[in-house]
Amino acid sequence: MSEARLRCGEILLVDDSAKDVRLIREVLCDQGHQHQLTVARSGEEALERLRSAAIDAEGKQPDLVLLDINLPRLSGIEVLSCIKSDPALRQLPVLMLTTSRAECDVTASYEHHANGYLVKPARYDDFAALIGVTLEFWLEHSQLPKRMAPA
Repeated sequence: MSEARLRCGEILLVDDSAKDVRLIREVLCDQGHQHQLTVARSGEEALERLRSAAIDAEGKQPDLVLLDINLPRLSGIEVLSCIKSDPALRQLPVLMLTTSRAECDVTASYEHHANGYLVKPARYDDFAALIGVTLEFWLEHSQLPKRMAPA
């Protein structure tokens, strides 16, 4: 990873697993990331946050959404579909971050316009490496639309 971080991004993590949320926070801390992490524990909470920010003229949308598939009530695929069908939200990069390797989940994610599908590795070092390269790519090297570009 690059030594000098170019941008400090905002990440919305949508995951109901306290263990996975803690793990991602640990990875961000261990790797020295200065990115702002906001957590939504359900699909409804994520959509509420995103929609309220879209309505508010000064509402800040996240630069990246990490979305689990297995959520209570609304599945991650349903949340993804809502995001990508909403003109105010569809430009948000959404990466599915899940334990599922099921081909039907991979296919459904891309059919609903996910920007990527990442399987959570079981080992901490592998998980940390995946998160590190993902954030480096999306928050430091990718060119985002002007309304979304991190300061």
